[in-house]
Amino acid sequence: MPALPPGVVTADSVTKPTDAWSGSVLVSGSHGGIYAAYCAAKAGVRAMILNDAGRGKDDAGIGGAAWCDALGLAYAAIDTMSARIGNAEDMVARGVISTVNGIARAVGVAENQTVMEAARRLTSAPMPITEMPSYEEARIDLPPGPSGRRIVLADSASLLGPEDIGQVIVCGSHGGMLGNDPLTALKVDGYAAFYNDAGGGADGAGFTRLPALDARGIAAGTVSAMSARIGDARSTYEDGILSRVNETARQLGGTAGMSLKEFAARLVA
Repeated sequence: MPALPPGVVTADSVTKPTDAWSGSVLVSGSHGGIYAAYCAAKAGVRAMILNDAGRGKDDAGIGGAAWCDALGLAYAAIDTMSARIGNAEDMVARGVISTVNGIARAVGVAENQTVMEAARRLTSAPMPITEMPSYEEARIDLPPGPSGRRIVLADSASLLGPEDIGQVIVCGSHGGMLGNDPLTALKVDGYAAFYNDAGGGADGAGFTRLPALDARGIAAGTVSAMSARIGDARSTYEDGILSRVNETARQLGGTAGMSLKEFAARLVA
């Protein structure tokens, strides 16, 4: 990875902050939706560069842009086809800016810049002074089905814990592994897990959790980014249309083109 300008930090996910993020420009492999922007803002960043996740339904993949503008926080996102989602190192090496909010544009960030150039300019962005609003309903557990399994709606895979072992997990997160580590595909052994495909993205990164979960015997699939809002588990569940499933899910009756809500109902029956 090229040497970063002073004041710039990287992370494959916005859900694992460190003290170094405070006051810094964060380049993260996370999608650019509101929940991801909230996580970065809560850590006290000066500015952020995320992945536009193919924009998707209701432009949810760049939903953080306007949210950050209201906060006075600089925000930019890269074209998901320019670098792998979930991989900050690849973003730094190949990422091309697709989306810029007003605060970032004021310090010279623009579409088609490289991530390195945009990050350098963002080091001069002002720190936000507006109080940050809270983020509500990041996780909802639906009542158990006849099998005893629950459907867990989590806006981020980071919200999962031991209580979710053996459950049907529906995430607002993208379907890409973090970095190149297959262990990041799912931190608990769910019965099944579903994600947003983030438009597929560079090198098909938006689908890379699926074979990793096959190897663990966990049914998994992605919904099309154009069918459901990324970062929003309820939309993933209510609106999502499966774009790809792994072999374990296929053996349980899952197919591309099926409503996720319909398939999830089978899995808890």
